[in-house]
Amino acid sequence: MSGLVDGFLIAAAVVVVIARQFRAQRIDTDRRWWLLPVVLAVVALRESGLTDPHHHTASVALLVAELLVGLAIGAAWAWTSRIWTEPDGAVWSKSTKASGLVWLIGIALRAGLYALGASLGIQQESSALLLALAATLLVRAGILVWRAQSQSPRTASVRGAAYGDAMPRPTWKERV
Repeated sequence: MSGLVDGFLIAAAVVVVIARQFRAQRIDTDRRWWLLPVVLAVVALRESGLTDPHHHTASVALLVAELLVGLAIGAAWAWTSRIWTEPDGAVWSKSTKASGLVWLIGIALRAGLYALGASLGIQQESSALLLALAATLLVRAGILVWRAQSQSPRTASVRGAAYGDAMPRPTWKERV
């Protein structure tokens, strides 16, 4: 794919994901929560240019740093999302202001990594960013599903306080 198509795909995925996560969303632990991240990873890995052949070691180090940032941002985003159980047993989630701050920090870190690579003369393709986005989404979705499974009525009284427990519940629900 061309860089323009990759850029459009990344921007569209980020906009859709962010817009959906700041609304109340039911967590369905039975659906294929891993599908979108896997598709993004496959698209990223199919592309050439994941590493710069002229700066192989430095570009691999930059790719590893990008993936680690993606994993950390995904985990932080999942743990700052509010999760609650409705009386009917449905588990819901909604990102918080802290989640928005996590996204801003993640964007700043990724911009810093890109600037570092550019200053070292490393040619960077969008496939590395797409792979890191896939890692972010996979970790976030996995942690949210794990947290949702631990919200069953018999374990809800046993678990400790979680981030956002003291927050008021929304008065309406959005079905996605």
